[in-house]
Amino acid sequence: MSAVSLEVRLAAEADEARWDEYVRGHRLGTVFHLVGWGSAIRDAFGAARQSLIALEGGEVVGVLPLAACQRVYKPRTWISAPWGVYGDPLGDRPEVTRALVEAALERARGARVPRLELRCREDPGLEDLATSDLYSIYTKALPDDPDEVMSGYKKSERRYIRLAEEVHGLRIEEGSQFRGALQRLFLSSKRALGSPGLSRAWWDALQEHLGEEHTIHAALKGEEVVAATLTFHNPGEAAMFYIGTTPQANRDYQATKFMIAKCSEWAVREGYRTFDLGRSRQDTGAASFKMHQGFEPSPLHYRYALLDDKAEVPSFNPSNPKTDFMRKAWSKLPLWTCDLLTARLGRYLA
Repeated sequence: MSAVSLEVRLAAEADEARWDEYVRGHRLGTVFHLVGWGSAIRDAFGAARQSLIALEGGEVVGVLPLAACQRVYKPRTWISAPWGVYGDPLGDRPEVTRALVEAALERARGARVPRLELRCREDPGLEDLATSDLYSIYTKALPDDPDEVMSGYKKSERRYIRLAEEVHGLRIEEGSQFRGALQRLFLSSKRALGSPGLSRAWWDALQEHLGEEHTIHAALKGEEVVAATLTFHNPGEAAMFYIGTTPQANRDYQATKFMIAKCSEWAVREGYRTFDLGRSRQDTGAASFKMHQGFEPSPLHYRYALLDDKAEVPSFNPSNPKTDFMRKAWSKLPLWTCDLLTARLGRYLA
């Protein structure tokens, strides 16, 4: 009997159901790998799908979510799960993931793409690709009982969280009715950091294509929403991905610490085993904050195929000194201006 040959090809609409079934059954599968993520970034940012699927005997044995992302005055870059954190090529065996990557490289060269970016959570073993150690992710194992979440914090942090609830009167609620508040607060928080937020088109696309894959929580003081967050539902892992606060929420109420603790308790009740606080650049204030909340860093293994002489590993981020003037200028803009410009710039910030 002859061996069943491996077929790697572009994913089609007819593959969508079994694509998602495969992602949900793979230990590295995340929301960012789902068809809905690709649909959302297409609708909001115009990122054309280039995703690949691997088949043996008609059965799915691997997937690689790819999209072509626009750059200002330059050819498109192909990125695995752009606007997301994890985009590992998923396969039943290492040779399947390698075949997916090789097929992506062949197609990228044929399309004269200058750079192919793979956002891997685990080391993919692709020694021939360029690397970056800019980012780490921050995770924490969850206890079996939500009442035990607070015991995982330092004494000083437990005090802040209790003060937020017992003295300042913060309470947490969940529901899609807080989506508008999240959008507004996220935009405001990003402005304070000198960065664009996310367009209204993105929040709409996220709700349309991945409405069942996330939960929105809000911290309220009285009837005012002082903080809001969105948590994705990954297999066994709750991933807090977006958070926005009012300018005084952390200064006066420690709202972010309160939200993380309360969302961790929610995650335990929902049966999650791990809480993921997302990626941060190493050696930054955000990274220090996450570690102070008891989250452990793990390096991300992003890989880059530089396919022409001018291609480079991306370095356009807030830690780059070249962005200093832009960050300062952005932080002084009116919020309505940030909203307008974000809608125009968002498609270039994958």
